[in-house]
Amino acid sequence: MSQISTTNRKTTELVMVIAAIAAVAFSIFQLWQSISAHLAAPVFRPVHLSWVLVLVFLTHPLFRPQKNVMVYLSGRAIDLALIVITCWATLRIAEFDYDDISFLLDGLQPLDQCAGVVMLVALMEATRRTVGWVMVFIAVLFLGYALFGDALPATVASKGFSLEEIIRFHIFSTNGVYGAPLAIAAGVVFIFVLFGAFLQVTGAGQFFIDMAFAVAGKYRGGPAKASVLASAALGSISGSAIANTVTTGALTIPMMKKLGYKAEQAAGIEAAASTGGQIMPPVMGAGAFVMAQFTGIAYSDILLVSIAPAILYFMCTLLYVHLMACKLGLEGMSKTEQMRTVMAQGWHFLVPLVLITVLLLMSYSPVLVGVAGCVAILVAAMLRRSSRIGLKPIILGMREGALLALPISVACATAGIVVGVVGQTGIGLQFTQFLIAMSGGYLWSVLALIALAAVILGMGLPVTAAYIVLSIMAVPALMKFDVGLLAAHMIVFWLSQTSNVTPPIALAAFAGAGIANASPMKSAVQAFKLAQGFFLIPAMMAFSGLIFIGDESIWHFLVSIIATITLFVAFAGGIEGRLVKVLSLPERLILLVMALTVLFATDTIRIVAMLVVIGLTFYNARHHIIGNPAS
Repeated sequence: MSQISTTNRKTTELVMVIAAIAAVAFSIFQLWQSISAHLAAPVFRPVHLSWVLVLVFLTHPLFRPQKNVMVYLSGRAIDLALIVITCWATLRIAEFDYDDISFLLDGLQPLDQCAGVVMLVALMEATRRTVGWVMVFIAVLFLGYALFGDALPATVASKGFSLEEIIRFHIFSTNGVYGAPLAIAAGVVFIFVLFGAFLQVTGAGQFFIDMAFAVAGKYRGGPAKASVLASAALGSISGSAIANTVTTGALTIPMMKKLGYKAEQAAGIEAAASTGGQIMPPVMGAGAFVMAQFTGIAYSDILLVSIAPAILYFMCTLLYVHLMACKLGLEGMSKTEQMRTVMAQGWHFLVPLVLITVLLLMSYSPVLVGVAGCVAILVAAMLRRSSRIGLKPIILGMREGALLALPISVACATAGIVVGVVGQTGIGLQFTQFLIAMSGGYLWSVLALIALAAVILGMGLPVTAAYIVLSIMAVPALMKFDVGLLAAHMIVFWLSQTSNVTPPIALAAFAGAGIANASPMKSAVQAFKLAQGFFLIPAMMAFSGLIFIGDESIWHFLVSIIATITLFVAFAGGIEGRLVKVLSLPERLILLVMALTVLFATDTIRIVAMLVVIGLTFYNARHHIIGNPAS
């Protein structure tokens, strides 16, 4: 039995060494391509995806190491076969001559069709291993619709396409698998994921956590507020709410529990804050780059209009954190490092973030900005002896960056199938008409349906993939209600984040629960409450013009910001039952009514509702003994 275990262990170690070398080489290749742009899209995208698939088959084996050596080794043999045929298919696709007269006249040759089928099968298997069955099911469902759409009822039917036509469209073109989603994942997203990996290996990530504790640690509920600030700083770059929860939560969750927060509250706070990092400029995970590609709007413009909503989200989360601390009678940390001490030790780590923000605002290519950020963080680390690193951490960063990018590229390639089928068959128009019919012609009803769809899709898809799938279906429906293109995409992008914090499957909350040793479902409920901004802010984008575009009234935008803050206060007071002090039932009901008024009314009525909320808050403060947490 020990001999079998030893064989499996040695095989696994050998494969991991090979995977590590391949991952580092992959990062080097991506940096080279980002700088030189030597390979054209029809060559670069297949090569990128092939490298991703090979790494997936190396690092996600068909069978996990087990006592039965023959089962494990047979699984590894299948993995090797998948790698070989994937490389063969990629070579065939990358070297394909689109000007060949036989292709123009007769379409694909049998071997080319075979290569296309191989790539689709390999992609589906890699998707199953990294993302899950739900994404595979959605892709197969859409491919089935393209194949057999002519056999469906007239209301949903489409022209049926042959296998050759589907392979030609989805594989032998820059549509489908090699379309816009994969282009973004292979270019911008990979580089910024690599940048995030370099932040961790150089110690910059720890600096941002220390800075957050220096700013907020001494205040009531300090570790929780520091968690929110740290997640705002790191979550934008990590590209994953779950990764951010695990990274910052390993430090903040135990400190929150030690201060007096319940385990479920600590997990929920970290999950809500970490998910919020995905909507925080300058990087905003991967979805904002997809949005720029889909809308044709400059990334710098998307970044600018995202600042105010992102800040509002974290204000909402901080408000709930503060109310929790007041209810529990918590104080701040007894000892925190001075800000000047933290800054003296790590100020140089701010330079790369300032650099990429300025370059993005100046509309430089996001790919080159990401490369500049990677170089800047390594140079910044070398400026101080305390943060200076050698070659080994740099290699480790390149390996981790490549491995972290795998599920993103796989999900984007598979989402490209959905985008391609929608474009090929025209099903998007039918879905838009269905959504409008289901809503009864009300914008709030459309928003509720999109939010529900986002939660359902998010149970099985990564956030970026959920946004891609949902945007091509839901954005046209929102625009039918005179919601602008950018505002519609921003609404869908925000709602796509909600699955990380919404029961019954809230992956970021579940990750936090694992660290906190808490109930996953109770943690998800806490995260959902703390992350209300993900639902309220998109509603304000739709009803109040919270997305500010240059030709709109600055007064209307300012009213929208103040109204959103008032909305948070009213909802929080109504739900939690306290503002400065404990609220009576009539006061709570008044706040909830004012919250709905602020959400749906005109600017004039909003101002009246806001004054009522502000007046009630001051009345509450004046007629109670301020600062007694027991009341």
